[in-house]
Amino acid sequence: MKPQIFIDGAAGTTGIEIHQRLAGRAEFDLIILSEGERKSAEARRDALGRADIAILCLPDDASLEAVAMAQGSDTRIIDASSAHRVAPDWTYGFPELVGRDQVAKAQLVSNPGCYPTGFLALVAPLVKAGLLPADWAYSVNAVSGYSGGGKALIARFEDETNIAFRAYGLTLGHKHIPEMQQHAGLTYAPVFSPSVVAAMRGMVVDVPLSLEAMSNAPTASQLHDALSEFYAGSAIVSVQPFGAECSELLLHRDAPAWDGLELFVFADADNHQTRLVARLDNLGKGASGAAVQSLNLMCGLGETSGLAL
Repeated sequence: MKPQIFIDGAAGTTGIEIHQRLAGRAEFDLIILSEGERKSAEARRDALGRADIAILCLPDDASLEAVAMAQGSDTRIIDASSAHRVAPDWTYGFPELVGRDQVAKAQLVSNPGCYPTGFLALVAPLVKAGLLPADWAYSVNAVSGYSGGGKALIARFEDETNIAFRAYGLTLGHKHIPEMQQHAGLTYAPVFSPSVVAAMRGMVVDVPLSLEAMSNAPTASQLHDALSEFYAGSAIVSVQPFGAECSELLLHRDAPAWDGLELFVFADADNHQTRLVARLDNLGKGASGAAVQSLNLMCGLGETSGLAL
C-alpha cells in the first residue's frame, strides 16, 4: 500500500514547492483538502490522523498545534517550521550531518532552516573533526531571495519594485541562531547578519575566518580536503575545487528550482584568511527539497527521487 502523505499548509510557499516535487510521483497517495477543509480543525485533525507521514508547512504556533492534533496516532511528522529544530525528541532533518539511517527511522523530523543549512554544512563537519575550534566567535554573512520571507515579503518586494537590498535581524535575536549553535556544537552563538535581495530564490551563506588568529590553525586547503572527504559521494552536496579561479558568485533573478548545495573554500595567498561559502536555493535544500529528501529516506526510497539536481 502506498504511503499516505498530507501536507498541512499546502497553500504556503514551502507547501506549494513540496507539492510540486511530489506531484505525479507514483510512490505516494496525497491527502488533499479543499479550501474550506484547510480551515477546518476537524478536517485537519482527521487528515493528520490518517496520514502515514504529515509534512507541516506552517508558522511555529500552528505547527505546535498540528503536532498536538496528531498525538495518539502513528503518523510520522516532518516539520518545516522552526518550532522543533532544537527539540531533544526530534531528529534534525539534515541527513548528511546526522546520518541517513537516523532520518530514515525517525518518527519526528525537524526540517533545517535555510540559513542554518549553509552554515552547518560548512562549519559542523570541521568542528567535529577538530579542525575548527568549538569556542571560536563565528560570524555569518548571508543573503537570500525574498521568497524566504513568505507571502508578505514576496508581496512587498513585488509591489515596492525599488527595493534592491534589505538587511534585517539587526537586534541580533534571529530565530535561526540557536539552531546554528546547537547543531554545530559551538560554545558561543554566532553573530548572524542576514539580508534579502531582489531575487525570488537563491541564497549565499559566507563564514569568514581569520586563520592566523587561531591556535593550531588549519590551512584553508586542509579545510577544503576535510569537507571534500565528508561529502564524498553525495549527490546533493558538492564541494567545489580548491584554488579554482572564481572572482564572483551570482544569484539570478530567474533561477529555476534547485535542490543541490554547493560549498566553496576561498583563501588568501598567505593562508591568513579564508571564507567558507555555501550557495543553495532557499526554497530547495533550504526548505522544500530538504523535506522531500527526508520523506524519501523515511519511505525507503531513493534519496534524490523527485529532486531537481
